[in-house]
Amino acid sequence: MPMKRSKPVYLFIGVVILLVLIRLCSHHEPQPEFTPRDYPDIVRSGILRAVTEYNSISYHADKDSISGFDYELLNTFAQAKHLQLEVTPEMSFEERLKGLTEGKYDLIATGTVVTTRSKDTLLFTHPLLLSKQVLVQRKQEKGKDSLYIHNQLELGEKTLHVVKGSPVLLRLHNLINEIADTIYIQEVDQYGPEQLMAMVSGGDIDYAVCDENIAKANIELYPNLDIDTDISFTQFYAWGVPKHAPVLLDSLNVWLDQYMKSEDYRKLYKKYFH
Repeated sequence: MPMKRSKPVYLFIGVVILLVLIRLCSHHEPQPEFTPRDYPDIVRSGILRAVTEYNSISYHADKDSISGFDYELLNTFAQAKHLQLEVTPEMSFEERLKGLTEGKYDLIATGTVVTTRSKDTLLFTHPLLLSKQVLVQRKQEKGKDSLYIHNQLELGEKTLHVVKGSPVLLRLHNLINEIADTIYIQEVDQYGPEQLMAMVSGGDIDYAVCDENIAKANIELYPNLDIDTDISFTQFYAWGVPKHAPVLLDSLNVWLDQYMKSEDYRKLYKKYFH
């Protein structure tokens, strides 16, 4: 009888322990709160927070150092302004834009295509690059049935893989109207353009759309790929800052206008773009 009376007690204790464990496991460290900042706020903090894309052009780890056109250019700006630079790589364009709007980042320091729609949410620096979007596909094999696309009119009924939220989506939707046919668009959120190139090369997917500069920087790794079919016309690419940061925009533009005339800048540009 005493053992039977003790079972509810043990059960109650067990439930309490379980609830405590669940509470402990669900406890998270408080997330830091961010507020949108303009240049005076950045100067007072001494830290410039940027978000970029991890790729061979913008930002990448090279052994024990960090390289990339955008990273090196922005780092030079930060040093000139006596600011500590904090860079966060983020593959998703949507997440980069969200972090900028929330104040987690002060600017998007990766080449972002300047369009009427993107101007609705961002203030753009003076253009840094000219580029376009190209189709990534496998080369045509002689004597075999091929999926090779010769021009944009042959994109009908094909599935194109693009980075989720990419500005190229607007161009693709316009292209659908231009060719009067259906193009299936598969947005990928876990991979960047370089990973998409690898997937096309390996036969996991047939087509991807990537920035031409990134495609050219990686094409030697994939001798079976073709990047000769244009998807968009040549457009301006620039860094983006939030609408609430006009002073930061002006500070970047004044510095860029001067630095881009220097020999150091010409060497940096030549390093990444031939």
